[in-house]
Amino acid sequence: MCETKNLCLWLVQLVYILGLLAFCLWLAVHPRSPAYSIIKFSIPLTNHNNGSSHGRIEYELDIKNPNRDSCILYDDTFLTFYYGEDKVGNKTIPCFYQGRNREKSEIHRLIDQMDVETRLWTDLRKAIMNASAELRVDLSTKIVYYTWGIKSKQQGINREGKIRICKDGMILNNKEVKLRRASKKWKL
Repeated sequence: MCETKNLCLWLVQLVYILGLLAFCLWLAVHPRSPAYSIIKFSIPLTNHNNGSSHGRIEYELDIKNPNRDSCILYDDTFLTFYYGEDKVGNKTIPCFYQGRNREKSEIHRLIDQMDVETRLWTDLRKAIMNASAELRVDLSTKIVYYTWGIKSKQQGINREGKIRICKDGMILNNKEVKLRRASKKWKL
């Protein structure tokens, strides 16, 4: 009777220790999501003054891999800017691979531009001149992690952020805009 109690107690302790080790291993291997930030954003002043029927948005997007042991393979990334509920412009960033860096986070910087939809340009230009323009940016992609040679399942990522624009066509107070997880609320 005493031996079976000791055996049962020993087995319970062994299962507890193995479970704790498995949980610690999972925490060590489980990768974190990449961080997205719009560092610079501008609508050049030449677009405001010439009264043209179309404009251009220039932006700089940073994609940071916070994982020291995981590489990330990005599928095509879709970046869309909205003014109110209207789409101002969109851009497709082709797929790319982001390696790991053991000393610091690996950063992929993209500097690009897109044309503003012609029918929205006059309204957006007026809002910028009144210093009341606010754009919403949506980013969506799918990624695969490579951790210690093991490939993860493909995961969807949706991020969004708001960009407030001052009269000079730049981000208000020159602050970077961090894109956060997209809201799960219904959008009408």
